[in-house]
Amino acid sequence: MLVFITLFNSCDVVKRVKPNEHLITKNTIIEDDKVNKEERVNNIILQKTNSGMNSLLGFPLKLHVYNLARPNIDSIIDAKVLSDSSKVRWKTKLLSKKQFDKEIESRKNFNNWLKRTGEAPTIYNEDKTIKTVNNLRKYYYSIGWFDNEVTFEVNKDSTKRAQVTYNVVKKKPYFLDSLNPIISSPLIDSLYPKFIKPTLLKKGEQYNEQNYENERERVTNYLRNAGFYYFGQDYIRFETDTIDTNHKVNTDFIIANRLIRTEDSTRVAPFKIFKIKEVNIFTDENFNNQYKAISDTTVYKNYNLYSKEKLRFRPKALTDAVFINKGDIYTDLARSRSLRYLNDLQMFRYPSIEYIENPEDTTLTANIYLEPKKKYALSLDLDVSQSNIQTIGFSVTPGLKIRNIFRGAETLEISGIAAIGASKNRSDDVSSFFDINEFGGNIRLTIPRLFTPFNTDSIIPKYMSPSTAINISTTSQQNIGLDKQTLSGLLSYNWSPSRTVTNTLELFNVQFVKNLNTSNYFGVYTNSYSRLNNIAQDIGYITSNENLSIPTEANQFINDVLNENTSLIPEDEDFKTVHNIEERKQRLTENNLIFSTSFDYKKDKRTSIFDNDFSIFKWRVELAGNLLSNLSEVFGSSKNENGNYEVFGVAFSQYFKTEIDYIKYFDLGRNNVFAFRSFAGIAIPYGNSNSIPFAKSFFAGGPNDNRAWTAYNLGPGSSSSTNEFNEANFKIHLSAEQRFSLFGNLKGALFVDAGNIWNVLDNVTDDRATFTNLNSLKDIAVGSGFGLRYDFDFFVLRFDTGFKTYDPSEQEGSRWFRSYNFRNAVYNIGINYPF
Repeated sequence: MLVFITLFNSCDVVKRVKPNEHLITKNTIIEDDKVNKEERVNNIILQKTNSGMNSLLGFPLKLHVYNLARPNIDSIIDAKVLSDSSKVRWKTKLLSKKQFDKEIESRKNFNNWLKRTGEAPTIYNEDKTIKTVNNLRKYYYSIGWFDNEVTFEVNKDSTKRAQVTYNVVKKKPYFLDSLNPIISSPLIDSLYPKFIKPTLLKKGEQYNEQNYENERERVTNYLRNAGFYYFGQDYIRFETDTIDTNHKVNTDFIIANRLIRTEDSTRVAPFKIFKIKEVNIFTDENFNNQYKAISDTTVYKNYNLYSKEKLRFRPKALTDAVFINKGDIYTDLARSRSLRYLNDLQMFRYPSIEYIENPEDTTLTANIYLEPKKKYALSLDLDVSQSNIQTIGFSVTPGLKIRNIFRGAETLEISGIAAIGASKNRSDDVSSFFDINEFGGNIRLTIPRLFTPFNTDSIIPKYMSPSTAINISTTSQQNIGLDKQTLSGLLSYNWSPSRTVTNTLELFNVQFVKNLNTSNYFGVYTNSYSRLNNIAQDIGYITSNENLSIPTEANQFINDVLNENTSLIPEDEDFKTVHNIEERKQRLTENNLIFSTSFDYKKDKRTSIFDNDFSIFKWRVELAGNLLSNLSEVFGSSKNENGNYEVFGVAFSQYFKTEIDYIKYFDLGRNNVFAFRSFAGIAIPYGNSNSIPFAKSFFAGGPNDNRAWTAYNLGPGSSSSTNEFNEANFKIHLSAEQRFSLFGNLKGALFVDAGNIWNVLDNVTDDRATFTNLNSLKDIAVGSGFGLRYDFDFFVLRFDTGFKTYDPSEQEGSRWFRSYNFRNAVYNIGINYPF
């Protein structure tokens, strides 16, 4: 393959390069005799090599696609087809005139598509090279090397290729020395000692033009938040002096007076500090009522609330969202916080704030315009599905959203689910056709403040947009797995201390899961049943043509084995297998009561969906069962036969769980992104539990995990488990992915995934499935592969192919590349990127 690419590249890369032209195959910047590979500097070059030219394989795919196109397709078609009347007559008889015209048009369109999709060869241009030299000089000047020299050399060969080398000699840099303020407005001049302390222009540091721009922005923000409503960056300028200063930069920091323009004149005046005279909130502004008169006026805590109809909101609900206060000086911060809070309420369409100057007393009137959204919103989702348990299923999910339900900007959301389906293993085709069903409901109330019996403003002020969520949901399943019934309740608080940080405290999260059909365990987990049945046949418990009945004989066989009433003894592998099957069966069939408290911290530095150079850090900690355990001890509750406390006849779960997730993106330029993810999580049972509920366990594999294994199919540890759902209470996962552009919106990726799950500090005894010490890290599975992604702007459709690179379930010495082929590959289809 590499030989083919090399030959293809060498023979075809200059196909569209004319005899007197040269394809640029390499650009090099040599800075003081050393090659500079920094992306920021190399991006200054105007004529970049074709994409892929300097990659690992050196294969410019887009250039080759472009070269497949004919540069003069119209002339070729005219000469070879249209000019030959006999050929035209023959083809029009064969295809018809309309089809013939379509064929000619399709050939032209395909040729144009090759040109659009491909990439034209980068032909050496001396004028652009000279411009690059000038831009390099400007760049090095901007970071302190005022006397730099830049030259270039071009090496052209007989194969129509060229390599360009830019030589940079930086010479001696210049350093900041004095900073002299020249401020025209007395009020701003009086604040100079305060806002200059954190200056970015520090004496002794090397000159950097960007620091001047950042300083201009910093000072502007300071003054805009100090009451100077009309101040802008244009009023700040810097004048530097480097003449006879021995490579020192002396700077005049100039802030001019305000320029006031009227219809027929312009005048200059000192800047003044503006205060807020009035705050008016127009609560129901929209296009339809723009000419209506105000009919309802309310004054609440120095805020004037105006409505053209009856006021829909309690005044406090609106004024709590406003940080602009009567008598305060003007600040940009108060305006931005008010807009953010009003948007977070999700009650209004595009809220806006307007300031009007009162010339007679140097004050501002703040007018806030709100257009309420509709009170009621309906939704309906329909779905048709197929899975490993049903041939076909239909579901409907209706929803109702009620805004401002208690006139305090609260949102109530009510939704339900109703689903029916036909199971694959039904025995009666008539009566059981729609034997699968699931019904459920969910009620969620969102309150735009912390719903607590005490005041929390000093701890979590309102600029952090605090909110409370109260959620209650229930579901009931029939002929799905073990026929679960679930009931859950949640009380959580959410707040954002900054633009990048979000905190969530789930004060109470109660989940109750009841299994109604535990006798169907082996009907659901058929792999476990098959192993159990094979062992029973192998030891003569049943004949080779018999099968254990479910559940009676299967359960009886387990009891006989564990009570040593068969030929198996505890040292036998089959005995251990039966023990593990029973252990897993007991854990997955028991009812669960989880009463937990958790805290989530998320720091997301991504500035927009177009940002490809950022990091995301997430941490979660969860404690379950402590309150119920303490109450049980205080009230002297009795324990069951297993030594566990029970509530409503169910042993509640008690555990500690924590997760850490870190994602980092590196923008390599030219649509190349390197993405990395690391994850670690552990859940430790204690007190009233010796295992973790299935819903709180970790799993590995799948389209967003280790893509060389299907979901729930990897681990635990080095065990070669064939369970339908493999899970454990400790997980490590790492992923690295190189993403690059192919054609237009079609993108490619190369990835490596590593990780596994293990059992630790619980009741699992299988050594292969447990994490005992650092030597267990040898059981980390490694998958690698490639993927294609198509960007539809609003979502990304992803197709990944994963190969088992290191499989810990294989025998030691035979784990690397044992199944590294397309026949054993795992193909994943997903929406959006895996991380």
